[in-house]
Amino acid sequence: MAIKRTNRRQRRCSIALHCSGLSWRAVAVNRGQAYQPLRVPYIDMLPTPSTSHVNHDHIYEPAEDSYLLLDTLASSTETKFLKDRFAPATASPLVLEVGTGSGVVLAFVTAHADSIFGRADIATIGTDVNPFACEATAETVRVAVTEQAKAGKIPGHFCDCINGDLSTALKHGSVDVLIFNPPYVPTEALPQSRPDMGSLDKSAPLADFERDSRLLALSYAGGADGMETTDRLLGQLPDVLSKRGVAYVLLCKQNRPEAVLKRIRDEPGGWNAEVVGTSGQKAGWERLCILRIWRP
Repeated sequence: MAIKRTNRRQRRCSIALHCSGLSWRAVAVNRGQAYQPLRVPYIDMLPTPSTSHVNHDHIYEPAEDSYLLLDTLASSTETKFLKDRFAPATASPLVLEVGTGSGVVLAFVTAHADSIFGRADIATIGTDVNPFACEATAETVRVAVTEQAKAGKIPGHFCDCINGDLSTALKHGSVDVLIFNPPYVPTEALPQSRPDMGSLDKSAPLADFERDSRLLALSYAGGADGMETTDRLLGQLPDVLSKRGVAYVLLCKQNRPEAVLKRIRDEPGGWNAEVVGTSGQKAGWERLCILRIWRP
């Protein structure tokens, strides 16, 4: 039975952003839709990578959550934090984005490495269970890096986008910055984590639709409290992050961010966690937020 195709833009917690904030990111790149301002201290506007080449039938289209990550990573508070933590005299940092989708976030970080980290000698790598997303990510990064080079700017170095599950393909202790925009919509069950494309009858009229439905479901269906996949990734952080490692993880209100923050802070190992970006506020809590997770 095919998983019903659902527009993640609609399903992801029925996000309604508010118009109070300190920054604007125009997202006329794909559909000419204006993005609401975000509650993060913002500095100069950095160009958003184009994803016009991406087939959104089976790859998640960048939306409010994606752009919140861009704004947060480019905010004055986070660029200062990252520049201090990864000063030029230290080893080149490795940045991993888990679940790259279109590649807009990884392309943004790679293309604007010098603005975000204060150095261009960063390496970036991505993972996604969707093989089409891996291909799209490589092209999105290539286009963004080429545009930066034409502008006379030095981008970071993109390594690859691996077709794999979360951070399992990475060596323990190797990742300095991990970025994760998870499937966070609460659902009754999780879709098959790695759909067997070979099991579909390619001659059947609905074969492509069924395949695409499964792949899109992976981008939004988060299981109980929308946290099943996120909890798996949080459990991997102590192993995959380096001693100076930092993780940026996006949550929505239904994920109970306050409880997640407390749980992380109570973990052994002296973990810190705080909200560093939000999309507006309702009923006393931000509807979308970015957590920064690190060890002092």
